Amino acid sequence: MRNAFADELTKLGMDDPRVVMLSGDIGNKLFDKFRAAQPDRFFNCGVAEANMTGLAAGLAMNGLRPFTYTITPFVTTRCLEQIRTDVCYHDVPVTIVAVGAGLAYAGLGPTHHACEDIAFLRALPNMKVICPGDQWEVRAAIRAVAKQDKPAYIRMGKKGEPTIHKGPLVDFEIGKAITISEGDEICLLSTGNMLAEAVEAAKMLGDAGRSTRVVSFHTVKPLDEACLEEALARFKLVVTIEEHSLIGGFGSAVAEWAIDNGQDTRKLMRVGTPDAFFKRSGEQEYAREQLGLTGHQIAHRIMERLA
Repeated sequence: MRNAFADELTKLGMDDPRVVMLSGDIGNKLFDKFRAAQPDRFFNCGVAEANMTGLAAGLAMNGLRPFTYTITPFVTTRCLEQIRTDVCYHDVPVTIVAVGAGLAYAGLGPTHHACEDIAFLRALPNMKVICPGDQWEVRAAIRAVAKQDKPAYIRMGKKGEPTIHKGPLVDFEIGKAITISEGDEICLLSTGNMLAEAVEAAKMLGDAGRSTRVVSFHTVKPLDEACLEEALARFKLVVTIEEHSLIGGFGSAVAEWAIDNGQDTRKLMRVGTPDAFFKRSGEQEYAREQLGLTGHQIAHRIMERLA
């Protein structure tokens, strides 16, 4: 995802002279092409993410379209006050781009894990929260946020995530979910880098005779309410899947919406990380296996629920 982000931002920078890139002292080689093409619009802000966020807010107030970028906890949690007060309070078009969301950096320990960021950022007024499911959704999300004048958060994986879509998404809209495959018994609502696991879970459920729809819910805020209403009315079971805490994340957002709108919450099932730090040593695949987040584990839990 990060390579797609760097490539698409470079192209966007050629099209839109308002685009400015601010890095928190990582990915410098990744942005060589952007820096070569736009040397006056790339800033390495160092390990000073709070200052980077305040600088981005000032640039946005002067008509530019800044993108801030670094590892997820450092571009969100570390500078939450600046995101809240400098960006969201003033309602300026800063896009915060996080790499390595969820457990993508599991091997680097809990300081680099990010399973609380959706909860933090979706609570902020004016903020839009976008969690692309593959490289094509990353590219489309960048183009979409550049067309609007609001704060936005783009939550990416790291690199090597499976590509789900076959090519560019010409009809991508913030707040409108994308159906990946159709079914009529179970509906899997995936957000962010869990999309490939959701597709795998649907395949296993299909092999077991369960017809399953897969939806990429790339936007957590605002939610696609029409999609949720249709899913809860039609399907026997609706499952939210995320690499984020069950507290405050995508599943929480869906449950809150369902309660507030008189929907049948008995059909809801949430899959995410527990209310605990993951302290074991291992990479993302190992962490997912330990926390029950792989496709086959999700399918097994759904089969148990329906038994």
